[in-house]
Amino acid sequence: MRLRRGYSSAMIHPLDRPAWSALSARQASFGLGDERARRFAPDFGLFAGAADGSAEAQAALAALVAAYGPVATVETAVQPLPPGLAATSQPAVLQMVAERLSPREPAFEVTALSNADAPQMLALAVLTRPGPFFARTHQLGDFVGVKQDGELIAMAGERMKPIGFTEVSGVCTHPDHQGKGYAAGLMAVVEAGILARGETPFLHVFAQNTGAVRLYKALGYTVRTEMNFTVLSQS
Repeated sequence: MRLRRGYSSAMIHPLDRPAWSALSARQASFGLGDERARRFAPDFGLFAGAADGSAEAQAALAALVAAYGPVATVETAVQPLPPGLAATSQPAVLQMVAERLSPREPAFEVTALSNADAPQMLALAVLTRPGPFFARTHQLGDFVGVKQDGELIAMAGERMKPIGFTEVSGVCTHPDHQGKGYAAGLMAVVEAGILARGETPFLHVFAQNTGAVRLYKALGYTVRTEMNFTVLSQS
């Protein structure tokens, strides 16, 4: 269910505005901006947020777009349109959380991925398009994968980290290797790491991707809310 227009900085859940929540706290080192508006540096990610709906905050967000390129917002509320920007609404996105997950052991070898794997990770993301993924997205959190003859064929990892939560993201499998349970198994490894830190896993998925929604529900995720996903660029 879509919520009200606009927002204030008080009395909101950190997942209502996950990018701002992450960039203003745990992941500030990956961002650009100040207390008015922040975005992930372009090599790390596309997501951004303003501190609130004030003209000052919106102008600061517009300045970040002018300086570094387009951004995306994913929030429960429909935000004001910053001056000089054009908004392109994307298909509805569901935010799902997993308060409890049953342990699952992957039935295949899992490899911890590092900077040395970055070219293959980016190539796999470009091929499969699991969501915004850039040259240094893999540095936002832990990533694991499956390799066959040295080739990365599946991966999953972490992205936004609001306080108390970590987003499971970058889940993808090469088209030639789908249907083998890699996505679910790799997610289990990522989730185990998140839960071990005392945090709650969450994720975002396009509502129209019914197959993925069914999978995530089967794995123990529930829909928390529908999010507004908007790309902002200079008009």
